[in-house]
Amino acid sequence: MTADDRFGDDLEQSRRERFLSGYQSEIVTDPVSDWATDFSHVDPAWAADPYPIQDDLRQRCPIAHTDRFGGAWLPTRYEDVSAIAYDTEHFTSRAIIVSNVRPPKELAPVGGAPPISSDPPFHHDARKLLLPAFTKTAVSRQEEGTRAFCHSLIDAFEGRDVVDAAREYAKHIPTRVIADMLGFPQEDSEKFGSFVENALENINASREERVERFTKLSDYLLAQIRDHIDNPRDDLTTYLLNAELQGRKLEPAHVLGTINLLLIAGIDTTWSSVGASLWHLAKTPADRERLVAEPELLPTAMEEFLRVYAPVTMARLVKEDMHWNGVDMKAEDWVLLPFPAANRDPAQFDRAGEVVIDREVNRHVAFGLGIHRCVGSHLARMELRVALEVWLERIPDFSLHDPEAVTWAASQVRGPRTLPLRIG
Repeated sequence: MTADDRFGDDLEQSRRERFLSGYQSEIVTDPVSDWATDFSHVDPAWAADPYPIQDDLRQRCPIAHTDRFGGAWLPTRYEDVSAIAYDTEHFTSRAIIVSNVRPPKELAPVGGAPPISSDPPFHHDARKLLLPAFTKTAVSRQEEGTRAFCHSLIDAFEGRDVVDAAREYAKHIPTRVIADMLGFPQEDSEKFGSFVENALENINASREERVERFTKLSDYLLAQIRDHIDNPRDDLTTYLLNAELQGRKLEPAHVLGTINLLLIAGIDTTWSSVGASLWHLAKTPADRERLVAEPELLPTAMEEFLRVYAPVTMARLVKEDMHWNGVDMKAEDWVLLPFPAANRDPAQFDRAGEVVIDREVNRHVAFGLGIHRCVGSHLARMELRVALEVWLERIPDFSLHDPEAVTWAASQVRGPRTLPLRIG
């Protein structure tokens, strides 16, 4: 069998069959009636502003439940989120995006997108493979190009007084960086945005519709992989094709799943963080003016933006029926891990609901907890810092053009999807 044969149509067919063999629950799209007993993290009210909901639940029902998605739990206290994130004995990571479809148990311990979908002991080695590409030294090599690219995006705003900072700035920065790291064509960037939205949003779509959307992404990735097999180069895709785990080259599904993870997670998290930070500064002139006057404060302020507007909520599946911290969880129940809620828990953070841009002690969990803490945190921090540095240097005066026109992603990665700003 040639290397090209390993990534043939049979790989995609097997992925489709495994997905279709998973359990599908009833699709419920009605508005939420009671957040404690009927929550939905894709409800428009949650997408628009989840924080008051989280604060209320933390006080009266710290671990909420819903029958939607076939049964799911939502802890809102830092201590509960942390406990679940570290507990690999009772919770599996084989599926980390809540939907109406649960992938079959046979996917464990690898999962569909290793290492984020992997359980111990497989997880350790799968994660270790990626670490060299995301060290501070490796990430620093991306900074000069990222800074120049940010300037070019702002150059394109010349002559305009209103721009969409989410679609025309924040989205493009991580897209360019991850495409460069994977060795994908920059001209395909518009496809990447739709891949992200199809993967993380639209979770109430039917299984067949979700399979169709994932197939489009897989087809694209397989084409890129085959091109790298024929034309090897110095990038992450070729690295994964040549990498070995326990003395053997990675399984094709592992390579495909990891590239899928790097593309989707590498774009949406930073897109959301940059957008949320600019949204805050646009609506908070005092913070914006202070950062323009004191640019040395930006690294500290950036960590506060990550805490208060943490974009990522992960998920786990319960392994077996159990009584956990006062609630009866059933095998295959989803458990959401809302790191944004943990970051706003008053029991963990002083003035938890406020944005304090000079907060000195800030042990936030925007990048997660436990074995699945974000492997790309250095990259995300660099992209966010450079994006804000360049914006504040070039556009020190900006505001919300129309607060009602701002829209937010309804998914487990939350950030502005449209952000019209008046500049200059």
